[in-house]
Amino acid sequence: MEFETIITHNDLDGIVSAAICSYVFGIDRIKFAGPNDIANADITITSNDIVCDLPYPLECGLWFDHHEGNLEELRYRNIDANEIPGKFDLKPSCARVVYDYFREQQPLPEYFEELVRETDIIDSFEYVSLDDWQKETPAKIIDSTIRLQTEQYKQKMNYLKKLVFLLRDNPIQQVIQSDEIQERYQYYLQEEQNILQILRQNSSFLKQDENQEMIILDFSGFSRPPRIIKNLAYLLYPKALCVLEIRPIFRHQIKTTDLGVSLSLSINLNNSVHAHDAGEIMRELNLGDGHAGAAGGTIRSKNKPEMLKNKTETINEIFKLWQKQK
Repeated sequence: MEFETIITHNDLDGIVSAAICSYVFGIDRIKFAGPNDIANADITITSNDIVCDLPYPLECGLWFDHHEGNLEELRYRNIDANEIPGKFDLKPSCARVVYDYFREQQPLPEYFEELVRETDIIDSFEYVSLDDWQKETPAKIIDSTIRLQTEQYKQKMNYLKKLVFLLRDNPIQQVIQSDEIQERYQYYLQEEQNILQILRQNSSFLKQDENQEMIILDFSGFSRPPRIIKNLAYLLYPKALCVLEIRPIFRHQIKTTDLGVSLSLSINLNNSVHAHDAGEIMRELNLGDGHAGAAGGTIRSKNKPEMLKNKTETINEIFKLWQKQK
């Protein structure tokens, strides 16, 4: 069948997944979306489209994903993932799912192997130490340019499309030599210093968190979405074991009483045996979904007093479940 469009997540994993699909099918029409775009049906998807690294929509031609929560959603809808054209697998990245799927069917460029291997590490946050995380690798440079905050939406979408084609047609070592990528990377490094300052001013710990395991980043009082990368908080608190971020949700540039919540595990846990699972916490509280190492969801409220109450209760419940997982 002829596929027309690749609809993919707007992060590195989604970009690499799209690059492989674009190579296989010769598709140049790429669209980017987030999980909420799929959940709210904000984007039209047909049987002629390939969907990567996103929840399963009502219809599509091929679907590739690796999020356990999206699999659970299919079960709630009495849909068998094995019956959906494409592939679902609990791999470190969706790019790995896509790569393994097509590699069994046809030869793929050798440079995809390094690209997918680095994407596995970045998407699952499987670094062995903070020093390892801070190392400058080709994929981390690309990932940093995607995280650049100071640009308009259309400009960023155009850049993401360009990245898909660059990574499709060239080894990543060659891609990062691009003047545009190097310039964006330098801008990102400058932004990182500003982000660290914001994190210093808006981080705290619960009183009952005697060992300061969970960094709480509360941006709920901000009048516009803060532009931060929460994992940078580990540079300020290197002994912490996780970061919990609370941020306001805006719809059509208007602040709502709903809050976004995300939880990510520290690299400090990567070399130890533990039972901590961020995705399981989000699912148990019916907030959202994600991986064991990183997950997110939504705290919904009807008004501001309810929002403040729900925020406090949710933070405490998350910490209780975190302690329980020990």
